[in-house]
Amino acid sequence: MNEIEEEPKDFIKLTQEKLSVDEASVLVTSPCCGAISLFIGTTRDNFDGKKVIHLEYEAYTPMAEAEIKKICRDVRKKWPAIKHVAVHHRLGLVPVTEMSVIIAVSSPHRIESLNAVSYCIDTLKATVPIWKKELYEEEYSWKENKECFWTNMEK
Repeated sequence: MNEIEEEPKDFIKLTQEKLSVDEASVLVTSPCCGAISLFIGTTRDNFDGKKVIHLEYEAYTPMAEAEIKKICRDVRKKWPAIKHVAVHHRLGLVPVTEMSVIIAVSSPHRIESLNAVSYCIDTLKATVPIWKKELYEEEYSWKENKECFWTNMEK
């Protein structure tokens, strides 16, 4: 067999457009991988007894992209078998039931990709400068991410 080894790739996207699971999964598809793991975060219609109308995300895009690249590098150090990683995050208004984040990871076997997806979303929420505002029926609230490292430094 004279197959050329496919180089691992990272696909990072911050966009105002609707996210596509199909796009993310196609990007990470590889003939040498038997697993693609996905995390999809959506807007739910309630929080703490309040009716959520929609979410609104803002980001400092250059820094957010740099932090996501760090996450991808860390994933490859922790799980060297990982082939491709896609991290897509929506910015702007995200109505109820629509996707705000998709993380897709491919690997030869499922355990690496499942662990990597979990690590990606947890680390993204803790380190990437993306801010979420929840709009309720009669008020709004900028959400403090309890996992975010800079929140814990102030206490």
